Amino acid sequence: MSLTLNLAATGRDYSNARYFATACDLAYLPEAAGREKYQSELGLAAKLISVDNTQVYVGSSDSAIVLAFRGSESPSSLDGFKDWLLTNAKNFLVIPDGRAGTDFVAAGVGARFHRGFLEALEEIWAPLLAELKSLHTQKRRPVCVTGHSLGGALALVAAWRLQRQFIPIHVVYTFGAPMIGNEAASAAYAKTFPNKVFRFVDERDMVPLLPTVSLFSNEYNHCQMEVMLKAAAASGVAAGVMQELAQKTQDGLLNATIVDECWGRLRSGVDCHLMNNYLARIGELC
Repeated sequence: MSLTLNLAATGRDYSNARYFATACDLAYLPEAAGREKYQSELGLAAKLISVDNTQVYVGSSDSAIVLAFRGSESPSSLDGFKDWLLTNAKNFLVIPDGRAGTDFVAAGVGARFHRGFLEALEEIWAPLLAELKSLHTQKRRPVCVTGHSLGGALALVAAWRLQRQFIPIHVVYTFGAPMIGNEAASAAYAKTFPNKVFRFVDERDMVPLLPTVSLFSNEYNHCQMEVMLKAAAASGVAAGVMQELAQKTQDGLLNATIVDECWGRLRSGVDCHLMNNYLARIGELC
């Protein structure tokens, strides 16, 4: 029996969270298997859009359109994203330019966004926008956006760009997503998407504490609202791990040694970041 999406729900909804978490889990499947599973488990006719390292499933039913962004080619690894999240995090915080800059100018003069996430979205932007416009031409329906891990970051920046292209966003649900911009960017999201963004975070997962430029303070900031999935015990809680690492440096700055240790701690606890963990944790709440 397939799960159902309750479009009438207001605010955080755990049944909808399970629906979107399932969509994120299925996003890691190859297209043939993914299309079958989206139909049988979520009632969505799905199409995979894939360019280079960026993938999104566009699922549609008679009542809704769901975009599910894949986190990475390998669902069990964050290989290749160390520089995005730690080593060069400060250099990645930029004012968007090009076509994306036109869409993000409404966020305000002080808003900065993660260049890597913007560039990854740009890879599939043209076919994604064309597909959504085609679906809207057939029938206008609420558009919901979701993603896990780095896919959650892509879901957030995609939601902004789609809204600026006059495609209203119904809700955004992310799971284990990193931060995408600074405090001004977060404030712009709060104003544009009031009570529409829900970030599910396992308390043991370090990825939602990244990117970071310092272990004491951070220029990156999260969009609200956060839905914290509490850990059973204090040991291994991500914030505690970061505090422990901060004690090893006087200024909190991320030198090469601290970056490597932080990355090692993240990789050793990657199980709590994986989509199957988030799906199981949310299933317990439904």
